[in-house]
Amino acid sequence: MKIAVISDTHDNKNAIQEIIKSVNSEGISIVIHAGDHISPFTIDWMSEMKAKVFGVAGNNDGEKELLKKKYMDYGWAFSYNTLVVNLGASIIVTHGTDQRIVEALIKSGEYKVVIAGHLHKPIIEYYNEVLYLNPGEACGYLTGKRTYAILKMPEKTVEIIEF
Repeated sequence: MKIAVISDTHDNKNAIQEIIKSVNSEGISIVIHAGDHISPFTIDWMSEMKAKVFGVAGNNDGEKELLKKKYMDYGWAFSYNTLVVNLGASIIVTHGTDQRIVEALIKSGEYKVVIAGHLHKPIIEYYNEVLYLNPGEACGYLTGKRTYAILKMPEKTVEIIEF
């Protein structure tokens, strides 16, 4: 199973549209958004994806209630802090504002995959049997590089896509 993992879209419509094209053309059925959508109207843009979206709020997401409502309107799943998704293995998603919490989730060994955003840089690290994945920033505002990840399950392999 291929899962697209994105984070830190920060209202970048062009980046979101490019990810949608890629997700739809690859036939990806699951997308995980690790927060910092920014404005709830971005969810309407994302609705063109032919995939179910699981998302969490980031530290820059102001209208969390409306974000949640928009996610629910499309039949998607959203959480304010962390979201656990079982896709053949337990995956926990958090924005990662507090890196100590991310590290604790990794060290707990309770999840096979820990996904976080916030740092705006791609990270693929394995700790024993746990994969820590940060897809980088889809917006490209801080680093000048727009990235997302393709996570293959149950293999727990990752490819970072720069676009």
